[in-house]
Amino acid sequence: MLRILLFLATVIASLTIASPSHAEQADINAAARGAVRVVLLEENGDEVELVGYGSGLAIARNLVLTNAHVVQPAQGREAIRIGVVPPQGQRGTFTRVLAVSPRNDLALLQIDEGSLPPISLFTGSIADGAQVFAVGYPGSVDFAQGLDPWEIISPMSPVKTQGTVSAGRSAKGFETLLHTAPIGAGNSGGPLLDACGRAIGVNSFGTIAGEADSEFFFAVSIREVMRFLTAAKVKPMTTGAPCRSIADLDREQASRDAAQRERDRMEDLRRTEALRVAERDAQLDILSERENTMALAGLALILAVVCAAAAFVFAQQDDRGRDVKIAIALAIAIAIFAVVTWLSRPKMKEATERARDAVAEQQERRQSSRKSDTPLTGSLVCVLDNARSRITVSPTTDVPFTWSGSGCVNGRSQYGLGADGWSRILVPNEEQTVTIASYDPDTATYRTDRFLLDLETMDKLRAKRGEYEVPSCKAGDGAARELGSLQDALRALLPQQPNERLVYRCSRAP
Repeated sequence: MLRILLFLATVIASLTIASPSHAEQADINAAARGAVRVVLLEENGDEVELVGYGSGLAIARNLVLTNAHVVQPAQGREAIRIGVVPPQGQRGTFTRVLAVSPRNDLALLQIDEGSLPPISLFTGSIADGAQVFAVGYPGSVDFAQGLDPWEIISPMSPVKTQGTVSAGRSAKGFETLLHTAPIGAGNSGGPLLDACGRAIGVNSFGTIAGEADSEFFFAVSIREVMRFLTAAKVKPMTTGAPCRSIADLDREQASRDAAQRERDRMEDLRRTEALRVAERDAQLDILSERENTMALAGLALILAVVCAAAAFVFAQQDDRGRDVKIAIALAIAIAIFAVVTWLSRPKMKEATERARDAVAEQQERRQSSRKSDTPLTGSLVCVLDNARSRITVSPTTDVPFTWSGSGCVNGRSQYGLGADGWSRILVPNEEQTVTIASYDPDTATYRTDRFLLDLETMDKLRAKRGEYEVPSCKAGDGAARELGSLQDALRALLPQQPNERLVYRCSRAP
């Protein structure tokens, strides 16, 4: 019975670990930075009237994807202009239409001023029942808040609703995703996100629910979106990596570290056992050598006695004086040899020293056979380790990387040296992304942690970053340590967890 209970507990635990984690709100908030309001404004003399609005998602810094039916009222009417209002900042900007596809309800807009944080598109398969989030600007919320038209075209945070995907059903005209994340008029063209904040669809329409009826909603699938963008010769950021949280990666890394500690422990045990066996073998060898040495010394002593006896016998004879001298010389020489041999016999305490030398030699041979070809310095190529990475917005191409022992990267960027090793915190002036790039020379591992942040946090980080200058690559070890200390002030302003982590294994460049 106990075995059965233990088996069931193991199965339940494994299922719990294997189950997908819930969304991290930081990822949804980060993606929502790229969810914009698309407004239609009609100029009538000196007056400007709000004709209508929907939602959209940035797929590049200057490109916005939305529904065709959102921009349809402006088609053929020069008096109506289309604008994009971001969720943050001071104001919106006007756009121009690059492509429209009424068949699958998609439209592509381009802004000529400003920059938007793009949302990555997820090109993998969506599991039935997967958690999803609709992000946009439903008019019912604006109406409930009593917003006037000028407030509507001012930057404000989008509304986020949660639901699940119901796989297996699609609209007849084009491929859609059926989901339960509530949307309303005004959400059209906004992104449908997965639990990692990647867009899996573009919200388009919903069912008309009567009394006691459930409401369902449809989003244009990413496959339709990709076909539309390919026709428009636009290449957005995409990823097919599975959705895993940073907590999942940390747990997996902790498991790997624990396994490594266990391997190290077993290696210590093997080393201790090898030392014991080597010491025993060395003791046996020394005992054998001692016996052989003492036997040789005894034999030499017997020969010395024989020579001395021969000298005595020769001395009794009158004509053997020369033989007496030779016999006495041999007896003395052999006696000295016997004494020296006896004194030079190996001592038992040498067994431990010999054992340690033998084990050290074995360990050196083992380490030499396991020695990595990856140098700590020089030109490297770093390849993404998918099993240890969480990909949300970045490309997964190989990274060329030149490392010097002083922490200089690619001959121009100095890394700071702190308690966590070598790292550099990058705070760009335009993007709303902060990157911590780090390199571990001992394991030839390059890593980037990316934080997708709001404008207020970015402004604080830029101000703090402006308080110091990064030293040159030739500034020395002291400057590298000072940079590591200065970067701690930036770390203090960052969230506890990044939105993305890319881990690379580096090797010698071909």
